Amino acid sequence: MTRNIDISEPIIKEGVRIFRPQEIELLISAIPKSDNQTKFEAMLYSGLRYVEGRRLYNNPQHFTGKTIKVVSKKTKATVKERWVKLNKDGQLAVRYFLRGSANLPSYTSWRDDLKLWCKYAKISTKGISVKSTRKTWESWLIISFPEKTFEICLSQGHDELTSLRHYVNLPFSTEEKEDIKTYTKGWGE
Repeated sequence: MTRNIDISEPIIKEGVRIFRPQEIELLISAIPKSDNQTKFEAMLYSGLRYVEGRRLYNNPQHFTGKTIKVVSKKTKATVKERWVKLNKDGQLAVRYFLRGSANLPSYTSWRDDLKLWCKYAKISTKGISVKSTRKTWESWLIISFPEKTFEICLSQGHDELTSLRHYVNLPFSTEEKEDIKTYTKGWGE
C-alpha cells in the first residue's frame, strides 16, 4: 500500500505522535498478539478516546454495526452525545474488538504497550501516547475529506476550530496523503 517513504522524523502535534501510513503498517505487523492488533485497529479506525473505547467494550449495544453512540461524561465536553461514523474497516475492527476476550488494559499499560510495539517495529517512540490513534485518525479524515470537516468534528466530538488548529497543515507528503485515503475510504457513506 504505502511507498518507501522516509519516516525518520515523527509528526508530533502538541506533544502527541500522529502516525504516518507506513508507520501504521509496520506497527500493526509488529504487534505480537492478534487480540492486541484488533484493539489497536479498533482504536485507530474509530478515533475513540481511550476511556470511550473501554466504555464501548462494556456497552457493546452502543455499536450499531455502522456507528458508535458515545455519551460524554466530561463536564467540559463540546458535544454531550455523538455518533462516531465508521468506514468498512472500522466496522470490522470494532466488531472484532467487541468479540475479543478482554477490554483495553489500563491506561498506563496501553501506553507502554504502544511504545513497546513501536520499538518492535523500529519506529521512534517520541510522542507516543494513548491519544496517538485518535489524533492520527482525525488528521487522516481531515486530509481525506476537507469538505466534510464539520461532519468529522461532530463524529469526533470536537468543534471546527479545535480540529483546524490541531489537524490542518500536517507535514504529510503527497504520497502519504494518497495512502491515507486508502485507509479512510468509505468514511461517512
